[in-house]
Amino acid sequence: MPVTKTAKRALRSSKKKETVNKFIVSHLEVAIRQARKVKTAAKIIKAVSLIDRAAKKKVIHRNKAARIKSQLSKLK
Repeated sequence: MPVTKTAKRALRSSKKKETVNKFIVSHLEVAIRQARKVKTAAKIIKAVSLIDRAAKKKVIHRNKAARIKSQLSKLK
């Protein structure tokens, strides 16, 4: 457990960020799964949009985002 005041604050902050990041990643994974399954342009565009947002917020690495987007673009 954190002892200092700033360490306690950092722990609170990291817990909040963890929940937000898990939410983003779970929605992203569902969108990618749906895009691969259905293969419609609308589903692929939605997944690409979520990928871009996750990469912008640094939830996933930008190279991973590019790799996934490349795989999805081959489905069209």
